[in-house]
Amino acid sequence: MKESQPLWLEALDEDDLQFLKRFVLSSGSLKALCDEYGVSYPTLRARLDRLIAKVQAADDPKAADSFQRKLQVLVADGKVSAGLARELWKAHRAATDEGRKGDEGRKGDEGRKGDEGRK
Repeated sequence: MKESQPLWLEALDEDDLQFLKRFVLSSGSLKALCDEYGVSYPTLRARLDRLIAKVQAADDPKAADSFQRKLQVLVADGKVSAGLARELWKAHRAATDEGRKGDEGRKGDEGRKGDEGRK
């Protein structure tokens, strides 16, 4: 039986996993990775910083739910701007709050219907 992976590992795409593998196999030598990838140190460092931010976002214990965690990962990955992520988060929270209020209203209506039936 396969155990589930940690959230931070599930957030990594194939490119991230290959980079991580090469990083480990080079014993963490950024210089060796620069040579292997044929890129400058600042380019490679930016890639590593993005990966670190992505892992931190996916593993954030303060994330309210999986939607917020996914938004944080997308921002860290550079796929969504921070501003857009804030707007999406606000919309998600508003929709979630409306859904809860609707559920509470339906529960109250059901209780009243039951009372009417007993009269």
